[in-house]
Amino acid sequence: MITTKGLTLHYGGSQILYGIDFEAKAGEVTCIMGTNGVGKTSFLKALAGTHPRSGGEVTLAGESLPRLAAQDMARRGLSVVPQGRMIFPLLSVRENLETAYSVLPKSEHRVPDEVYELFPVLKDMSHRRGGDLSGGQQQQLAIARAMIMKPKVLLLDEPTEGIQPNIIQQIGRVIGYLRNKGDMAIVLVEQYFEFAYGLADSFYVFRRGSVSMSGTKADLSKDVLRAEVSV
Repeated sequence: MITTKGLTLHYGGSQILYGIDFEAKAGEVTCIMGTNGVGKTSFLKALAGTHPRSGGEVTLAGESLPRLAAQDMARRGLSVVPQGRMIFPLLSVRENLETAYSVLPKSEHRVPDEVYELFPVLKDMSHRRGGDLSGGQQQQLAIARAMIMKPKVLLLDEPTEGIQPNIIQQIGRVIGYLRNKGDMAIVLVEQYFEFAYGLADSFYVFRRGSVSMSGTKADLSKDVLRAEVSV
């Protein structure tokens, strides 16, 4: 669904990513792992268009893409659940969900029943302000907002960070549900090893802005992968 070839990224004069070759397939969870500061979030930003890549190629659903702004990548079918959730604290839950309409035709401006079935708390709190929700509820809201955009590729950046265990389990079930639908590639950046390993079909380990190891779950044993991400 989405691939990169030789992707590079700079922040000013500093190079952050060095020639990243990557592939995420529809109907699979592709997990990016590694310690802090190795370029995982920067790679998602390069994919999403929030920080333009310096070089390399990005292909989405077979189409080679130029450097596009984030709103144009969203219209092409790429949706992001960013680290820190980035919900609108003064808007209601319902209004936060409706911000996803910006990339959809007017005929599709509705919250699908599926969203409330997966996240019933959002229906119960639809008139509450986003800023009044707990961290776990805000994470559910951020994922639901991304789902409404009907993405071809869903990027999740540290969705378990600061979240209580019962919500982590629910988020895991939702990710598994979306994967099993088969029409979406899910790219997961995650440091909670057991959560990531349980969900992922394939892995990319980043180190110092490069891919140090990659493979499917069948290719990489749990012990080998854990050792690589612990270095």
